[in-house]
Amino acid sequence: MSSVQIEQKSYEMPPREGISIAHFLTVADLERSARYYERLFVVRILSLVVRNAPGYLQLANIWMILNVVGGPTPDKPTVTLSVTDPNHINSFMNFRVADIHACYELWKSRGAEFITEPIPKYGETRCYIRDPDGYIIEVGQSTGLTYG
Repeated sequence: MSSVQIEQKSYEMPPREGISIAHFLTVADLERSARYYERLFVVRILSLVVRNAPGYLQLANIWMILNVVGGPTPDKPTVTLSVTDPNHINSFMNFRVADIHACYELWKSRGAEFITEPIPKYGETRCYIRDPDGYIIEVGQSTGLTYG
């Protein structure tokens, strides 16, 4: 088995060296979504509404890119961006937290719409938030199960 090592001193967006990874969301309203993530999770908005460009956010140790719906472009001629169907999800963000009940109460007080309260399952306690465009965010706290 081979391993890959990326020697990088910092993770910036855009990166000066190496790579940085971002989670891309197609949203109906760029400002609304950026402000939602800012209010709920205290993200840092790096750019927003600059000549119809996507919005860039920093959330803990990840970057997020928000862009509005749109048709094909020269670099993706067969792809149309659309918001998700809230009941047919094929990917979602997963937040791992140290205290799920504290996060649940804090984020609920900031306007998070949770699908359920935290529920124990598969060696963790977890629950899901639905954002303004219907995307879900899993929030989980491990209960002692190790990985690997």
